[in-house]
Amino acid sequence: MLRKLLFLPGLLCFFAVVQAQSPLTVDYIMRDPKWMGTFPSAHSWSEDSKQIFFRYNLENDPADSLYKIDLTKPSQISKVHWPEEKLLRKELSTFNSDQSLRLYKEKNTIYLEDRKKGSTSALVEWFESFTNLQFLANENLVSFISGSNVLLVDRTTGKVTKLTSIINGPKPAATAASPSSKVSFLEAENLSLLQVVNERKLAQQQTRAYREAIRPKNQEFVFYTEGKNLSNMQVSPDARFVTFSVFSPASNKNTKVPDYTAASGYTEDINTRPKVGTQPNKVEIGIYDLERDTVYYVKTANLPGIKDLPDYVKDYPEKTWEEKVRDLTLSAPYFSPDGKRAIIQARAFDNKDRWIAEVNLMTGELKNLDRQRDEAWVGGPGIGGAFGGGTLGWLPDSKHIYFQSEETGYSHLYLLDVTTGHKKALTAGKFEVFDPFISKDKKSWYLTTSEVDPGERHFYRMPIMGGKMEKLTSMTGENAVVLSPDEKKMAILHSYSNVPTELYVQENKVGAIPQKLTSGQTEEFKAYAWKDPQIVRFAAQDGAQVPARLYLPEPSKKNGAAVIFVHGAGYLQNAHKWWSTYFREYMFHNLLTDLGYTVLDIDYRASAGYGRDWRTGIYRHMGGKDLLDQVDGAKYLITQHGVDAGKIGIYGGSYGGFITLMALFNHGDLFKSGAALRSVTDWAHYNHGYTANILNTPEEDPIAYRRSSPIYFAEGLKGNLLIAHGMLDVNVHFQDVVRLAQRLIELKKDNWEMAVYPVEDHGFVEPSSWADEYKRILKLFNTTLLEEKK
Repeated sequence: MLRKLLFLPGLLCFFAVVQAQSPLTVDYIMRDPKWMGTFPSAHSWSEDSKQIFFRYNLENDPADSLYKIDLTKPSQISKVHWPEEKLLRKELSTFNSDQSLRLYKEKNTIYLEDRKKGSTSALVEWFESFTNLQFLANENLVSFISGSNVLLVDRTTGKVTKLTSIINGPKPAATAASPSSKVSFLEAENLSLLQVVNERKLAQQQTRAYREAIRPKNQEFVFYTEGKNLSNMQVSPDARFVTFSVFSPASNKNTKVPDYTAASGYTEDINTRPKVGTQPNKVEIGIYDLERDTVYYVKTANLPGIKDLPDYVKDYPEKTWEEKVRDLTLSAPYFSPDGKRAIIQARAFDNKDRWIAEVNLMTGELKNLDRQRDEAWVGGPGIGGAFGGGTLGWLPDSKHIYFQSEETGYSHLYLLDVTTGHKKALTAGKFEVFDPFISKDKKSWYLTTSEVDPGERHFYRMPIMGGKMEKLTSMTGENAVVLSPDEKKMAILHSYSNVPTELYVQENKVGAIPQKLTSGQTEEFKAYAWKDPQIVRFAAQDGAQVPARLYLPEPSKKNGAAVIFVHGAGYLQNAHKWWSTYFREYMFHNLLTDLGYTVLDIDYRASAGYGRDWRTGIYRHMGGKDLLDQVDGAKYLITQHGVDAGKIGIYGGSYGGFITLMALFNHGDLFKSGAALRSVTDWAHYNHGYTANILNTPEEDPIAYRRSSPIYFAEGLKGNLLIAHGMLDVNVHFQDVVRLAQRLIELKKDNWEMAVYPVEDHGFVEPSSWADEYKRILKLFNTTLLEEKK
């Protein structure tokens, strides 16, 4: 427990010290966020480009609902009720190349909508469930997947053809004898007496007959899955090949999180993730050649650098490192529009390589087109994850592919001619590109970038082969744009540092004026003058300029104390000019500033938005440069803003909680107190996908884990520590802080306390939990940073 909290000479001195007041209180700001108002999200357009849909809540519903604005009456916001919303949802909706035709599913029927004529007709009524509706290059042909097989529909004739012959199971050892067609006396009597049973029997016979009718005749080849799970099936646009993914799951031990407040009255275990160091799932890509009636697999062994060892092995000279083909994860193939070519994305399981390669569809061999190697880990905006994703595709010419890469240190958009291997950067500079897509006329790119400032997002248009970018948005802050289907208008979700998100509409023209459509703030929320924090940069020990949000109190209220907030997630940006996802913390910082505190919110090393070197600045040492950024931020407050050296506190959640622990354990002379919320205490206990990128694995790189985990530095605790954690946390398990608590007990530390939240997961939900947690944080800072000097 906090000895200094207990042995202050009464709380009277506390009230004497805290002279400044705020109209805000913790209970007030930590209420259900509905008190702030309703703010739009998930915006989209009607197909005629006349209405904008978005999630909203004007009726104090338990959750946001679908609303709309008709642009002929932009002042009217109306709720979309379920019958209308159901009509808007077209299952498996997919379009042809110019989006004049659409396929969609309703029950078990495929419908074809002619959007120019405004007509809809049933194309096929199928007898079982199906997925993956797709127009082929010849748009008279439509494919879909049913029962692990691909079927083809000719729109001109309505004929359905089964393209593949896949049986989900093992290959039979021998052909079994055909069952007798003779119907027993009991079966005949049963069918004659029970009409429903008889009808079902007839339906089964009709289904078998139909399947037999569409089965290609004289087809001897059958592909048996042999217990493997097939997924991501797709047909090449020329209907020559079918590709699929095969996953062979690894056997990894999951952890359990006990729920002590389960409704049953018993302690129940929640089955959660494995810990770092898991074995990879094996992924193979199969190619089904429909003309040659054969199946083969993509071959990856010839990718350049497939056996490369990471640089960190030099730190372990005593260990023998085996040179071997590394485990890979493979994306599904991306077919060129004409179907003649395909590319694939391969990622090394250690995430130090990403290859984009062309697939020889006749053999499965790969030809490397682009290799991105990063001795830390491959990542950044638009780069994708282990199973593909990100920015990757073909231009309409079936010759050029596009993708994003951090080759220059910032994530930019590239074209590559697969026939020559020539690569061209379409964007360049010390900024990042987000979510590029091609216009409907195939002549332009639309993309969002941080070119104006790392703390802003703006929407641009650029020629398809590169050229000048035209900036289409003008409002400072974040501009999340969705183009109308006719691409004449933009629906914009915009926010600023102290102004929550609102919806705007604007003509798709440079210099056009945005029109505000929503005003969601309550009068109660608007009554307080929410502060617009300064965006500052201060010098780090290594010369880097570190960005941060700075909240300064009024000079008359300044108490000489400061609080540093550490955002979570590591790779996340918070020193920006838009409304923060940490809105509760933002309001708490307003309260602190009212009380006289100076508050600093740092985009420390590994934060998003500043390029590759910033992103990977914590490789093999979490609590290295990222922690020193907090130290240098504290020194900046002392030298530049008159903060007292003995009055600095620090707090944060998740990764921020981890940094708080490292700060108190390693720099106790600088940080007098800290609140570590839902914090990682030992990275060997966190998940694989996040941790192995940064620290490799505990078995192969124990040095990285030992110098990065707070539990190894707990003996350094000098100041006052509050630990707060949800007991149902399935992300950072409660076990993390239980182990740390035992370590602190064994070290005979008594200047700490723990608050537990029995019904909370990693992200708190209940206002009562938020309020309790932040009252404790405020009490910690008020009673340890503002105590009178003796």
